Amino acid sequence: MLTLKGGSRPPWVGLGAAVWVQIASGNTFTFPLYSHSLKSVLGFNQRQVTLLGVANDIGENVGLLPGIACNTFPPWLILSVGAFASFIGYGVLWLVVSQTLTNLPYLLLWFALVIASNSSAWLTTAVLVTNMRNFPVSRGKVAGILKGYGGLSAAVFTEIYSLLLHNSSSKFLLLLAIGIPVVCFSMMFLVRPCTPALDEDSTSNSHFIFIQCSSVVLGIYLLATTIFGNLLPFSGTVSYILIAVMIVLLMAPIAVPIKMTLYGKSTSNSAERVGSSDSLSQGNNDKIEPLLGSSSAGALGSSNDQDDSSEVAMLLALGEGAIKQKKRKPKRGEDFKFTEAIVKADFWLLFIVYFVGVGTGVTVLNNLAQIGIAQGEEDTTTLLSIFSFCNFVGRLGGGVVSEHFVRTKLIPRTFWLTCTQTVMLLVYLLFAFAVNGTLYPAVAFLGVCYGVQVSIMIPTVSELFGLKNFGVLSNVMSLGNPLGATLFSALLAGSIYDNEAAKQHGINLIASGASCIGANCFKLTFFILSGVCAAGIILSIILTLRIKPVYQMLYAGGSFRVPQTTPSR
Repeated sequence: MLTLKGGSRPPWVGLGAAVWVQIASGNTFTFPLYSHSLKSVLGFNQRQVTLLGVANDIGENVGLLPGIACNTFPPWLILSVGAFASFIGYGVLWLVVSQTLTNLPYLLLWFALVIASNSSAWLTTAVLVTNMRNFPVSRGKVAGILKGYGGLSAAVFTEIYSLLLHNSSSKFLLLLAIGIPVVCFSMMFLVRPCTPALDEDSTSNSHFIFIQCSSVVLGIYLLATTIFGNLLPFSGTVSYILIAVMIVLLMAPIAVPIKMTLYGKSTSNSAERVGSSDSLSQGNNDKIEPLLGSSSAGALGSSNDQDDSSEVAMLLALGEGAIKQKKRKPKRGEDFKFTEAIVKADFWLLFIVYFVGVGTGVTVLNNLAQIGIAQGEEDTTTLLSIFSFCNFVGRLGGGVVSEHFVRTKLIPRTFWLTCTQTVMLLVYLLFAFAVNGTLYPAVAFLGVCYGVQVSIMIPTVSELFGLKNFGVLSNVMSLGNPLGATLFSALLAGSIYDNEAAKQHGINLIASGASCIGANCFKLTFFILSGVCAAGIILSIILTLRIKPVYQMLYAGGSFRVPQTTPSR
């Protein structure tokens, strides 16, 4: 383990390194940057391109293997697998787009994209599970920060694509094939388990606020430079300066552990005093209770006094590493096994609600370039930058806002899924009618709502079903994304788009890449998506009412009870 003065420093080092890994893991959001090259170079129609988008979503969200592996293998090994997957998958795509390899079968290209995007699942699982366990009482904030930077990654890559690579898809794919492994191998030994931060004081809160603010500054910077770059093309020297500034802003989270190292004397002394105090008070009943609540066993228990002898026996067993699972089914909030969680109604309600939110949202993302062209937008990189920035705002804001209201008002996090899906329903209607001047605002609102869905799901899973098998359970939830992409993007949007284009051009689009222009290209698709969102809103309300008592007991008193056991692996 990384050894620094002061017990609170290792988690912050890992969190700062995880930011870079999360940026690299956002490679799947860049599909719109090179999808047009796949379509033009290989002569694909829209349905074939959309199916490649499905491959992109499947690879990103099928994370059962990394979810299982995170309970057995160290994070550096999981990151290594992701690095190699990126190198192989994007390497093949680069060979195809650069026409180094020709006549590659479509199915092989499809699987190459699955492998490439699956690197995201390995990278995200490694850093998210590790940091959620390192900061067990700050789950919403950690999830919001990491997922926020993951959402910003599209804007980071767009910046590099436009300013540094001059809109070259082949060079960009080469960058993904080589750059992502470089980031992983550079950061893998910093992202590691350490002694969990079991409390939140003013110092840790200020550190979280600093990282959140620095990410907002980065997001605004990326959005501004992308928009101005499209209006006033930058010279080569200016482009390099802008990229350098972006790298400096990405390094901002590392300032927290650096500051703690340089000014850590008082922190170290404080940590030693706290450690001494804890060791002297282990026999006190008021110190035993926080250690005993599984993910919420203690928190969900009544306020009545527990059997003291039973608590002491459990504490001794925990200290000896010999504590055993009781022969009873876990309650909501305790650590669930995978087989125990999937038979719960709450699990499937959350899955369906998440499927509706991200499944419909990713349909827009996968077809963003075509949606823009259909409404008369020639340069769709600005649309992607807006979506990326607003996706980041939703991810970061979803974590921060839900954390605040769950602690102060005991409002379940899923309440915000209801709110955002209501907004998404209205946004899909705007897309359907293609009203002039609404494209950019609609993309912005959708990006925020999409980001909230992602950042809310992660801590909710850990609160309902515990941290022990969080990696597997959260990755099962993530399957809602590729499932939605398959149903709504490939089978629905792609087919309707090609049919409308065929009507316009009077040709068979099976062997042509002709584009569809006008509102009718996606109108029926968006009407259906709005109907799906209406069903999702009803189910999210039901879920929120069901789990409200859980949050009332978990966060009674305004703070989360420390779990009984936090896996160290």
